[in-house]
Amino acid sequence: MASEWRVRTLGELTDNFDSVRVPVKEADRHPGPYPYYGASGAVDSVDGFLFEGEYLLVAEDGENLRTRTTPVAFLARGKFWVNNHAHIMRGNAEADTRFLMYALSATDIGGYLTGSTMPKLTQGNMNRIPLPAPSLREQRAIAHILGTLDDKIELNRRMSETLESMARALFKSWFVDFDPVRAKAEGRDTDLPPHIADLFPDSFEDSELGEIPQGWKVKPVGDLAVVAGGTTPSTKEPEYWDGGTHAWATPKDLSGLSVPVLLDTEWRITDAGLAQIGSGLLPKGTVLLSSRAPIGYLAVAEIPVAINQGFIAMTPKVGTPSVFLLLWARMAHAEIVSRANGSTFLEISKANFRPIPVVTPSADVMRVFEELARPLHERIVESTRESRTLAALRDILLPTLLSGAIRPDVLENTR
Repeated sequence: MASEWRVRTLGELTDNFDSVRVPVKEADRHPGPYPYYGASGAVDSVDGFLFEGEYLLVAEDGENLRTRTTPVAFLARGKFWVNNHAHIMRGNAEADTRFLMYALSATDIGGYLTGSTMPKLTQGNMNRIPLPAPSLREQRAIAHILGTLDDKIELNRRMSETLESMARALFKSWFVDFDPVRAKAEGRDTDLPPHIADLFPDSFEDSELGEIPQGWKVKPVGDLAVVAGGTTPSTKEPEYWDGGTHAWATPKDLSGLSVPVLLDTEWRITDAGLAQIGSGLLPKGTVLLSSRAPIGYLAVAEIPVAINQGFIAMTPKVGTPSVFLLLWARMAHAEIVSRANGSTFLEISKANFRPIPVVTPSADVMRVFEELARPLHERIVESTRESRTLAALRDILLPTLLSGAIRPDVLENTR
């Protein structure tokens, strides 16, 4: 049982490599294939590497650790560089590196931070953090169980990013570069099935945005979607919040998304709170764009959701797919920002947003685009839901495995 486990300090279980770190000045950083890690993860990429293998990185920035806006600890693999805002270590002969990551993530390290203005986790204090230390065999078994879940989550993330890239590439080819139309105009093969190629014109015409495919239109985005904003019901009124059941989004809900899919929100409001928001409960499929500080977080709401004042919401009109609006907004980021104003921070208003012109294809081309792009988006949604389930399972297993309430061999024997 857990009573058989010794409690060891982190310093007793690791080899530390902080003395090997060499910060790279921003002016000396050159884009390259190797991650450059800091307290919050990969902060850049460089053309050289300092470490190779698998190491444990622990954030040194105490404010991030205290508010948990970054992981307490994470693994870095392969070839990489580390700046002086993250401690770097590896499990010694008595510890598994990945197990240490999970053990640290389940440990309250607030008492080991020093400094009130700019709290930090010093190497000395970090080395004093007590951790459960089962046998190396059990450490590896625990790390394997939790790591299998995390590996699947990471695989889903990479697959979703690939699917998103495919959708972006299709959008850019058809609606930005006009590749099928250009190919037909030049007498080349479009590389599309004939029934799709036939939907594209073979010439261009002038428009306010320059040359566009013959017969296509330039329309304000307000013609393609109902554009709305939101508000924040008074936080001093418990009746708006206590026991709330309606999802209510802020840009923070989008800031940490790895793919543009919103499945849940941090806050929920009551019927009374919802009644305070003029735009009400927006339907599933609404595209959310953060409208300030910063402009540009994007997601498709896969749940009915109310929003605060930090959004432009686009509810698609008939004939306009959500995925079209999502990809357009991503491609049009510079244009959207150019129409923002504000002295303290830039903000794009609904009035300035609605007139932004969009090159709009024929209904048939839009329909075929949705037929091709929607399955990609739906697979992203499915994998994101699966990852949420896996993460919840991992979070349930983590404390029970680390406390010894469940032994890893029990789980292994149930497979």
